[in-house]
Amino acid sequence: MATQLDLQEQEQLDALKAFWNKQGNLITWTLVLVLGAFAAWNGWNYWQREQALKAGAMFEELDRAAAAGDADKAGRVFADLKQRFPGTAFAQQGGLTAAKVQVAKGQADAAKATLEWVAQNGAEDELRTIARLRLAAVQADAKQYDEALKTLDAAKAAGFEGLVADRRGDVLLAQGKKDEARAAYQLAYKAMDEKVDYRRLVEAKLTTLGAAPEAAASAAAAASGAGK
Repeated sequence: MATQLDLQEQEQLDALKAFWNKQGNLITWTLVLVLGAFAAWNGWNYWQREQALKAGAMFEELDRAAAAGDADKAGRVFADLKQRFPGTAFAQQGGLTAAKVQVAKGQADAAKATLEWVAQNGAEDELRTIARLRLAAVQADAKQYDEALKTLDAAKAAGFEGLVADRRGDVLLAQGKKDEARAAYQLAYKAMDEKVDYRRLVEAKLTTLGAAPEAAASAAAAASGAGK
C-alpha cells in the first residue's frame, strides 16, 4: 500500500515538474507584471495624495493672504502654486482667489494675467467661464472693450448664458451702444429663472434704459387685447 502511495506521489511530482518546466517562465513573468502593476498603482495613488496635500497647504496660505488683503503675497503664492501643481483644482481656485484681491488692490494687469491663466487652464468649462466673466469685467474697466467682448464669446458653459449676456450688456453700455446693451440685458433677463435674485438687477438696468420688463409685458398684453 505504501509503495502504491509513493508511486502516486512520484507521478504527481513528475507531472508538476513537467508543468513547471513548460509554464514556469510564463507564470513567473505574469506574477512579476501583476505585482509590478499593483506597486505602481499604489505608488501613483500615494503620489497623488501627496500632491493634493501640498497643493492644499499652499492654497490655504494663498487664501489667508487674500483675506488679509495682501495682493502681493497672494500673487506670489499663486505663481508658485500654478508652477508646481498646475493640474489641481487648488491652482485653479487659487487663481480666482488671487485675482479677486488683485482687482481690489488695483493690480489690474496682474489680475488679467491670473484670470487668463485660469480661463486657459481650468479643468472644467464652468470654472473657465467664471474666469472669463471676471476677466471681461477687468478688461472693460481698462476700456479694452473689444477684448472684453472676445473674452465673453468664449464663455460658453451651460447655465451661464444669463450672466454672460448681462456682462455683455455692461460692456456694450460702457461703449455707449445703448440699443445693443438693451438687447443683451433682455436676453439675460429671459435666460434667468424668476427665483434668481440677480434677475432684479438686470431688471433695474433695463428700467434705466427705458425697457422695464413689466412695462413691456403690459404693453404687449394691451396690444393683444386691442386686437381681439
